Amino acid sequence: MQASIAEQISALRRGADDIITEAELEAKLARGKPLRVKLGIDPTAPDVHLGWAVVLRKLRQFQDFGHTACLIVGDFTAMIGDPTGKSKTRRQLSREEVMGYVERLKPQLFRILDPERTQVYYNADWLGKMGFAEVIQLASRYTVARILEREDFANRLANNLPLGMHEILYPLCQGYDSVAIEADVELGGSDQRFNNLVGRDLQREYGQEPQVVFLMPLLIGLDGKEKMSQSLGNYIGISEPPDQMFGKVMSLPDELMTHYFVLCTDVPLEEVQSLERDWREGRVNPRDVKRRLAREIVAIYHSPDAAAHADEEFLRIFSQRQAPTDAPEVAIPPQLIREDGTVMLAALIAGIGYASSNSEARRLIQGGGVELDGARVSDPTAVFPADELRGRLLRVGKHKFARLC
Repeated sequence: MQASIAEQISALRRGADDIITEAELEAKLARGKPLRVKLGIDPTAPDVHLGWAVVLRKLRQFQDFGHTACLIVGDFTAMIGDPTGKSKTRRQLSREEVMGYVERLKPQLFRILDPERTQVYYNADWLGKMGFAEVIQLASRYTVARILEREDFANRLANNLPLGMHEILYPLCQGYDSVAIEADVELGGSDQRFNNLVGRDLQREYGQEPQVVFLMPLLIGLDGKEKMSQSLGNYIGISEPPDQMFGKVMSLPDELMTHYFVLCTDVPLEEVQSLERDWREGRVNPRDVKRRLAREIVAIYHSPDAAAHADEEFLRIFSQRQAPTDAPEVAIPPQLIREDGTVMLAALIAGIGYASSNSEARRLIQGGGVELDGARVSDPTAVFPADELRGRLLRVGKHKFARLC
């Protein structure tokens, strides 16, 4: 049985920061036709993380109610770079870089979205074909005064920081995407308010009914401070192994548990509120609530069995201080083995992807976050014979293990 309008709006409202406007959404739903729900993605990073999954899961919710997901791959706009929240001009990506990210992202996106109800568009198909006269015509639909209402643009000008003309055009490009596909609804993070509202304005300019703008909050990352971001390294990727995903969730500050339950799981809100009351009032251990959170998230992206196994492993490793039974075997990269047959540990940690750089690996070692067979390594310049490292268990941070080979 198809959900009623009231049921759809009630479910879709979960977690939303703002809906502009709910009355317009109700009117569109009342027509009884599937809505065209737009989400634009600029492929500028290789992984889908839980923060990005917040809007993807909302898009899937629309799909489950029978609506059509219109996924706009910004193969054109990614070469400009979204200036949202940036205090300086972003590096422009080549088309080759962008399309490389697209191919890596596709299978991850469809772990959340229903491919049968997803229409994929590439905005180079319309933006890339515009002549200069058409660009001028598009620019004539919006005023400089309106563009400068955007806080990050105004701040740059006030602080005598460069603001490129291509950055001013970015909101128009994103807004025109809504015109090109005749979107009924656009989803975005709360930081996309300005760009999404430009889409509404341009649709009016081009004689279309304006889209409803659906803004979702930005998920706070593992550091408990900044939004989840690959560039900050404070993220949980949806393709990460179950044990690693579980361990990262367990590292979250307690204060973020409700935030994650609401935005990253399907646990009913009444139950989420009850769980929060229980741990805040001391009736349950916050760690047990967080384990529930971790199981819910791992089950969504892997399976309930994988979640249960990750929970067992977590308890065994961190409560009983035992090593994991299924640590992945990781080969020592041959290029890191020096002429004398030795390997610098910091370079090895970075080389196998357990740190973003040699300097970060050295900081981890200095901070006591690296062990070999349970013995802490404290010298950031430590060097070991490669043959002696093979077969040993490397731990980096709280959650990364490797059986070296």
